[in-house]
Amino acid sequence: MEWLDALILGLVQGLAEYLPISSSGHLEIFREILGIDIPKDNILQFDIMVHAATVLSTIVILWPMFKKLCISFFTFKRDRDFWYVCKILLSCIPVGIVGVFFKEYVEAFFGDGLKVVGVCLFITAALLTFAHYSDRLASGRMVNPGEGHKITWLDAFIIGCAQAVAVLPGLSRSGTTIATGILLGDRRSEVAQFSFLMVIIPILGEALLDTKDLIESSAAGTQTGLSWGVLLIGFVTAFVVGCAACKWMLELVKKGKLVWFAAYCVVMAIICLLWQS
Repeated sequence: MEWLDALILGLVQGLAEYLPISSSGHLEIFREILGIDIPKDNILQFDIMVHAATVLSTIVILWPMFKKLCISFFTFKRDRDFWYVCKILLSCIPVGIVGVFFKEYVEAFFGDGLKVVGVCLFITAALLTFAHYSDRLASGRMVNPGEGHKITWLDAFIIGCAQAVAVLPGLSRSGTTIATGILLGDRRSEVAQFSFLMVIIPILGEALLDTKDLIESSAAGTQTGLSWGVLLIGFVTAFVVGCAACKWMLELVKKGKLVWFAAYCVVMAIICLLWQS
């Protein structure tokens, strides 16, 4: 992988992580377009780094809220912010189970062409469309359309299950979790923030483990296949673009404009399946 490839993939990750179009799926698509043929271990290594970059951009954009939540949780204030963090931790359990017990099965879907990506993009489109029209029907019965209710403990767990399923390439994590929250009747603005915050723990945990392995293999003189320079270019690009995309997505969710991305996902799904055939 060259530095230009890393730059392009970092740009793709920064945009697609927040927009409901699947960052993992689009990374697969652009690897096919760019003709990048590297081992699966190196693909996952790069993907983890750029995902960590977008997690960092989430922290930067939501810093006032993130800081307040951290202070409340680590000082055991037992206030609303403390329990909000507990809901985030609850939502991380399903994806944690997938990461511990089914990691090898999930990794097998990466780097194996675009058929799975195409099918999952169709599913993403269906989820976004269903959530949009369900939200419109619910809004018609509300005094204040679009308000919804706060995320409950059960909602947090169900959204967490949705995140665990969305580890598949092509199934948008943000689209799946936000659509699930909307279907549950949660506030659009709150479910978007919750969706972006709940991914911080699993992605950073995976990134730390991957970084440790990278340092150990470098110290042992083992060939990793990807240079630190390539990883750094991808990381910085994903972070900068991710900051802009995060702010944009928060506004889009408030306005209920996600259905337009469903049409985009359908088009990309068709392209993926035709490309693979």
